[in-house]
Amino acid sequence: MANARRKVAVAGGGIIGLSIAWRLAQAEHLISVFDQGSAGGEASWAGAGMLAPGGEVDEPTPIANLAVESRTMYSRFVRELEDASELAIDYQECGALDVAYSEDELRALECRAARQRDIGLHSKRIPRTQVLTFWPRIRREGLLGGWFYPNDAIVNPRELTHALTYVCRKSGVTISEHAEIKTIEVSSAGVSLHSDNGMEHFDIAIVAAGAWSSMIATSGVPALPRAEPVKGHLIGYQQPEQTCNTIIRHGHTYLLQRANGLLLAGSSMERVGFEREVDPYIEADLVRRAGFVLPHLSETSPSEVWTGFRPASDDLHVGMWHSPRLHLAYGHFRNGILLAPVTAARVAAQVNASLQTL
Repeated sequence: MANARRKVAVAGGGIIGLSIAWRLAQAEHLISVFDQGSAGGEASWAGAGMLAPGGEVDEPTPIANLAVESRTMYSRFVRELEDASELAIDYQECGALDVAYSEDELRALECRAARQRDIGLHSKRIPRTQVLTFWPRIRREGLLGGWFYPNDAIVNPRELTHALTYVCRKSGVTISEHAEIKTIEVSSAGVSLHSDNGMEHFDIAIVAAGAWSSMIATSGVPALPRAEPVKGHLIGYQQPEQTCNTIIRHGHTYLLQRANGLLLAGSSMERVGFEREVDPYIEADLVRRAGFVLPHLSETSPSEVWTGFRPASDDLHVGMWHSPRLHLAYGHFRNGILLAPVTAARVAAQVNASLQTL
């Protein structure tokens, strides 16, 4: 059986689940992906697409190291996916600018940059005159300067998940949409998975359902680690191309522009369960914050407003869960898009190793 094709189920058809499915399909396993909605239709669709350890990690931690590693993998990941799918993906190695409008903000940026050097994140201070030269639309009043992160980047997650869905199907992966997984029964003989499609049997199952992951009941292993949704709002402005050439950050506000001209501003965090409605007060706050950084945005209104659910948990859960038959890949919180390449590589390697022992 060592060289036989094995059956693997993936719960969750977002960027994490689809990336894992693609990697396992490359090892010629029989892969089935199940999603309670549309593939790539939740957090992967809603995310801004920042690949920006410079704005996400502060000091050496296991997740910080994974973020840096995954960022170095991204260019090859996108090129390979474009070649396999023959679809273009908006991927920009544009860098990111953090701006300061007070001495305290400037000192905080300097201290953070010093800590980040220990995990290999490079940045440099940009004086006010250079900021205004290279970012002419930025607010001038009160600006003291900033720090630039040349290795931060962006990707359009909607194009990325579209390409992943296409290449998975091209590789023989079965993707079942609107097929919620109810239970996973784990035994020494295999995994029985009950979904909206009925009961099916697999050699291994992988849970990569983001904020919904722990809603899947399990037997034969302990209950899955808790996952919960953290709602976030984003607004988008349709702008001329090259309005915002890099990521721009100020405190908890960030702005970036996709190749199609959509300039995104975010974001917010609310623990309100799976409540999807746009909050007009939060939308107004994002509009105010975006207009502070780029004043010309105050003269227009967002063309799009939407919400999404980040998958929060007590930790990042990537690996085997009490049995070589069951593996986890969730808890990425704000960094699911960034961590997709390294997560897929690690989980695929772990699953392949587990299959060798079964």
